[in-house]
Parts: sequence; structure tokens; C-alpha cells
Amino acid sequence: MELTTVWFLLIAALFTGYFILEGFDFGVGILLPVLGRDDRERRVLINTIGPVWDGNEVWLITAGGALFAAFPEWYATLFSGFYLPLLLILIALILRGVAFEYRHKRPEARWKARWDAAIIGGSLLPAVLWGVAFANITRGVPLDADHEYVGGLLDLLNPYALLGGATTLTLFVTHGAFFLALKTTGDIRTRAARLAGRTGALAAALTIAFLAWTLTIRHTPAAVVLAVLAALALFAALAANRVRREGRAFAGTATAIGLTVATLFTALFPAVLPSTLDAAGTLTTSNAASTPYTLTIMSWVALVFTPIVLLYQGWTYWVFRKRIGVANIPD
Repeated sequence: MELTTVWFLLIAALFTGYFILEGFDFGVGILLPVLGRDDRERRVLINTIGPVWDGNEVWLITAGGALFAAFPEWYATLFSGFYLPLLLILIALILRGVAFEYRHKRPEARWKARWDAAIIGGSLLPAVLWGVAFANITRGVPLDADHEYVGGLLDLLNPYALLGGATTLTLFVTHGAFFLALKTTGDIRTRAARLAGRTGALAAALTIAFLAWTLTIRHTPAAVVLAVLAALALFAALAANRVRREGRAFAGTATAIGLTVATLFTALFPAVLPSTLDAAGTLTTSNAASTPYTLTIMSWVALVFTPIVLLYQGWTYWVFRKRIGVANIPD
């Protein structure tokens, strides 16, 4: 297997891990005003992701670094053409991170309400825009023969991309609700499971519609199989939720999100950013890649440090695996 293909798969894996892990973070943030009826319950919700949210964002940082080093042409075109959406995502993530750190610094209700709004907005905006961005990457954007983006903002807000944004939003909300049902006790646990059943039905409908549309744009036999498995994983999650098997329900949405991202990358390959104007403008794993020497060095670095990072993050989840409830929150 060529190193360009290996790094395409590694970047796909990094984004898959990011959406699975940060997906429930976004969901919890969006559900803060829905499931957190008072300050104590909102503190429970925030504490469920408190030990892991910043570690989950490392997946995005690593994916961006790998994209820059392995496929600089892809990185340059993507970040110039998608500048405004990616800038909004960055600002939202910064505000959200600051809100987690500063919310508890003062006891006033107004102070906490402002930072709660930052957490909600900082979770909602990326949950939508990531779907819009990846839908456009899969569909293709107007690129000229020099691989330069020649479209405008409205070109990115096409119906297919907006459906992608709605799909990621509902998937992440459902994923977050299942996570809260798995990590909390008492009334919050019950309400989270009940809400997940309702949002999950909408997420399933939107996901099926989005994947079906994706396969009409570009499809391979492998992409079709992955799309079907993603839909089945969502139905399995909803079925597990009905019998109060929170762990299986959470695993179901995690699998569905992972398979949905895998479907997009599989349908895309060997292109990395198709051109809707001229096939000559399409970026592929070949014409967007770094030199073989660069990819070789990167491969050795990844081989050494990736297992260390995975072991450390797995240890973090293990240490903070227990459920929490309002009884664990001091006055």
C-alpha cells in the first residue's frame, strides 16, 4: 500500500475518532439548558465531560497537523476555500473551552448564565458546521485548474451540505444524550434516555436521507455497505435505549457516527477534494501529497507516539468511568 493511501486512511481515522469523542461533548453542551433544570444539574452535566473534553479535541489538532504535513495542497485549498466556516468553528471551540474554565470562578447567576450560553453556542455551531464542511468535501467545490477555490460562501450552503449539518447536529445531540444516560444517576439519567429516544428517531431519518443522497453523488460498493451498517447501528442504539441498556445505546451511536464518516471518506477516495468545474482541478491523494521522504518520517513518528496517546486517553476514561449525580455536587 502506498504511503499516500496510508496517510489518507490515518487522517480518516483521526477525524472519525474526533467526531465520535467530541460528538458527545457537543451533545452534552447543546443539552445543557434542556436537561439541566438548575445550576446543580448543569454542573452534573458539565462534570461528565470535564475530565475528557480537552483530550477529545487533541484528535482534531492531530488531524489538522497530519493534513498539513501529509497533504499540504489539500490543507491549503481547504483552509482558503472554507475559511469562514473553519474560523467560526475555531472561535466557537475557544469560547467553549474558556467557558468550561471560567464558569465556576464566580457565584453570581448572571455570570454563570453568560458562560452557559458560550458552552451552548460553542457546541451548537461546530456540530452544524462540521457536517456542512464534510458534506461539501464529499460533494465537491468549484476549483480551477490550479486547485484554487473560486466559489463563494453561498456555494457551501447548498441543500446537500445543509442536510449534512442537520445530520451531524442530531447525531451529536443523540450521542450526547446517550452519554449522559450512561454517566449520570437519578432523574437526569431518566430524562436523558427519554430525550435520546426522540432525537434518535430524527437523527436516524436524517442520517439515512443524507447517506442515500451521498451515494447518488459518489458511491463505491464499500461505501454502500458502510452506509447500510451505519443505519443499522442507529436502529440498534434506539432498540438498546428502549430496554435501558445505556452502554449498548452509546456504543450504537458511536458506531453509527464512525461508519457515517467512513462512508464519506470511502466514497471520496482517491480524491480528497473534488472539483465541480473541471476534473483537472480535483485534488487527489497523489497530486496533493507531500514527498515520499516526508511521509516516511511521519509514519515512523506516528508509529511510536500513537500507541502512547491512545493508552493515555484510554486510561483517562477508565479513571473517570463512574456515574455521577446531584448528590456528588457540593453546594
